[in-house]
Amino acid sequence: MTKQPEDWLDDVPDNEEEEDDEIIWVSKSEIKRDAEELKRLGAEMVELSKNSLDKIPLDDDLRAAIELAQKIKKEGRRRQLQLIGKMLRSRDEEPIRQALDKLKNRHNQQVALFHKLEMMRDRLLEQGDDAIPDVLNLYPHADRQQLRSMIRNAQKEKAANKPPKASRQIFQYLRELAEA
Repeated sequence: MTKQPEDWLDDVPDNEEEEDDEIIWVSKSEIKRDAEELKRLGAEMVELSKNSLDKIPLDDDLRAAIELAQKIKKEGRRRQLQLIGKMLRSRDEEPIRQALDKLKNRHNQQVALFHKLEMMRDRLLEQGDDAIPDVLNLYPHADRQQLRSMIRNAQKEKAANKPPKASRQIFQYLRELAEA
């Protein structure tokens, strides 16, 4: 039986079928780059402290592999990092990345706060009582008399070339105010 011209149209695939049949090819280099990135992610987790590691959503196997890598040195550690990278390939790493980013951001915020408090302390030591209203504007629950006393003690220590004990107390007091 010969095909009629109308029957030939049945052999031509629709555009929708072509789109579904498309295969996305991933190059070998891209696969290797992804694997290296997961190894770096694993190495970053190995460098974390136990408390920080507790804040990251990890299953038991992955956590045990990370804790083992923290104990191993040299070549064994490299192989353990490769294993961690391989384990991460079979898991969704996005929640882990988000938790790590959150930890990094919290650290950056703490560093910025410490720099701000150090600058405030230095200004208090330089300007004395004139800088106290600025501190009270930021922290209304601060004790003016206590601040004045600590500033005077720090200025006396500085004049006598003594260790900056009172200066550290001012910083500690400002940190307590910021955390409250």
